[in-house]
Amino acid sequence: MGGTLEFKNITKEFPGVKALDNISFKVNAGEVVAMVGENGAGKSTLLKVLNGDYIPTSGQYLIDGKECNFQTPQEAIKAGVGIIYQERQIVPYLSVAENVFMEEMPINSAGLIDYKKANKQTQDILDEFKLPFKPTDRVKNLSVAYQQMVEIMKSYRRNPKIIAFDEPTASLSDTEIETLFEIIDRMKKGGMIILYVSHRMKEIFQITDRMIIMKDGTYVDTLNTAETTEAEIIKKMVGRDLGDVFNNLERNHKIGAPVLRIENLTNDYVHDVSFEVRAGEIVGLAGLVGAGRTETMRSVYGADPILRGTIIFDGEEIRPVTPADAIKKGMALCPEDRKYEGIIGNGSIKKNISVSILKELCKFGFIDRKKEIKIGQVGITEFNVKTTTMDKEIKDLSGGNQQKVLLARSVATKPKLLILDEPTKGIDVGAKTEIYKMTCDMAKKGIGVVLISSELTEVLGLCDRIIVMCQGHITGELSREEATDEKILTLAMKDMLGGQGND
Repeated sequence: MGGTLEFKNITKEFPGVKALDNISFKVNAGEVVAMVGENGAGKSTLLKVLNGDYIPTSGQYLIDGKECNFQTPQEAIKAGVGIIYQERQIVPYLSVAENVFMEEMPINSAGLIDYKKANKQTQDILDEFKLPFKPTDRVKNLSVAYQQMVEIMKSYRRNPKIIAFDEPTASLSDTEIETLFEIIDRMKKGGMIILYVSHRMKEIFQITDRMIIMKDGTYVDTLNTAETTEAEIIKKMVGRDLGDVFNNLERNHKIGAPVLRIENLTNDYVHDVSFEVRAGEIVGLAGLVGAGRTETMRSVYGADPILRGTIIFDGEEIRPVTPADAIKKGMALCPEDRKYEGIIGNGSIKKNISVSILKELCKFGFIDRKKEIKIGQVGITEFNVKTTTMDKEIKDLSGGNQQKVLLARSVATKPKLLILDEPTKGIDVGAKTEIYKMTCDMAKKGIGVVLISSELTEVLGLCDRIIVMCQGHITGELSREEATDEKILTLAMKDMLGGQGND
């Protein structure tokens, strides 16, 4: 397999917005090329042009020197283009095999769907990917990480000429990432053209040959991965040197009384978890995928049932049965999965900010629109949401701006405790910096913050204390001063190592 993919002067305009402006670059078969830039740089828009989701306003793209004009994703697929988007394109109530063979289920001699053949071929890919679930498993019953792997399998099965990955590792564990990288390396050696979109610099340096830098819908530069540095990339992406992000933050030094204390909390995933969070304190929950961090806080928030244990919130013992109970008490949660658990995709920015306080906005059973508009304006201003109007649908915002809207919604409830679950997942470095500052600002206002993050730099850079979990248990606690990457990872793997490792 061989060939080229070339973009020539691609421009894409929407009403009032030029999303792509004269983009030109070329990718050769047998190389992995990263597309790097802040949210809103145009990376996903360019992939949608290649995939036939969008028709370019001007310019052309060529595969193997031949001009293409895909009108639909189906045309792109037939031509050998596979796009794996950050947001999953799967049907949760169908089986793994049915998703992998979506719209192309094999037919037997009787003209019926050959499920045996589909399951067999899906199992071959599962074995190749080293995945533990079955072809017959319903996708809705799989973890977010495994659902993402099904998405990747669906495209891989078609053996495309060109494959593009848009933040494919956002929900994957380290082991699953290594498996994916092995597959990508095999594709590369087989002569595929591979585009790779990611905000994770470590991955970009590990897997790519070159990188295309984009900013505000324009092409900035092409860099050879082996000949550049992270600092140079970031400077080209954002147009300035960010310096040491965490050292520049203004931290809260007035830690108050405990706002949350949980004692021996046990549910179906975690056992005898105990810790406290003080007013104005940022407490990190660290650990590997499956450690139980999210599951702990979902029970505290009333999203999952508690089997036993005590939750003391603001001096009162509580047992939230639903998130609504927790919100009334003064808790707020920004969930890990923005698309499915956070945003109301077709709702406006204004609606997404105000939805948690509708009762406060109602007068005689009707929403006070003036109050709703004011809440929306305050949220957009305070959290620097980039938009032309608060009536814009939130699904049309970048990931970073969607996350800012969720933060604005949380703060609108005037919480005493804010739970941030992977708040910067799939967000560019510029937006991350803003969210770090906003997190510190909320702590300075006296809000207790629980930060769940898989990025050790975030945990080390933001948190006053770090609680480390492994396989449903707390294995240690570290102050900001004593915490290091090595200490956190040792504690995060402590139960897996049979209790070995030093605190």
